[in-house]
Amino acid sequence: MKKVAVFGNAGGGKSTLSKRLSQMTGLPLYVLDKIQYPSGNTEVPQEEYQHIHAQILATDRWIIDGFGCTETLWLRLNEADSLVFVDLPLYVHFWWVTKRMLLGYFNPPEGWPQNSPILKSSLSSYRVLWLCHKYLNPKYREYIQQAQSIKSVYHIRSTAQISQFFELIGNRANHRNSASA
Repeated sequence: MKKVAVFGNAGGGKSTLSKRLSQMTGLPLYVLDKIQYPSGNTEVPQEEYQHIHAQILATDRWIIDGFGCTETLWLRLNEADSLVFVDLPLYVHFWWVTKRMLLGYFNPPEGWPQNSPILKSSLSSYRVLWLCHKYLNPKYREYIQQAQSIKSVYHIRSTAQISQFFELIGNRANHRNSASA
């Protein structure tokens, strides 16, 4: 696990998962929302974002969290050696977007750029939920089905599987550490 793409619908806990995975593995974490919207409200030009994305892909080790744009999404998934697809039931994504919006007024959401407009961003997430669920998730599922023979694929379909994922990663890290001792 050296190049990890974490992706899925809005409000699935991808940023929290990515941060914890980075802490466990020591891999550098790149949050696409923070790259695209460094001030929280202003988007960098598309060419600049794509250039930064290409520079990250050219490195040997990374975790990339988020969607970015269609042009960079499939490049990233192809380049990754490990795919973490957060594919929770739609109602969980909806609830977590709502929870993030409510709590975001007191504490900025994990992985969000500073000064992000909480209400505007949350409303955007609500609009994306159904579209991603209906159109993009089936493409993701097809992609990971084909990729599982050549990549490590983690298809997280329930909140319980999030904990199981971290147990698995922790066990692998412990096994590597004991083998090298």
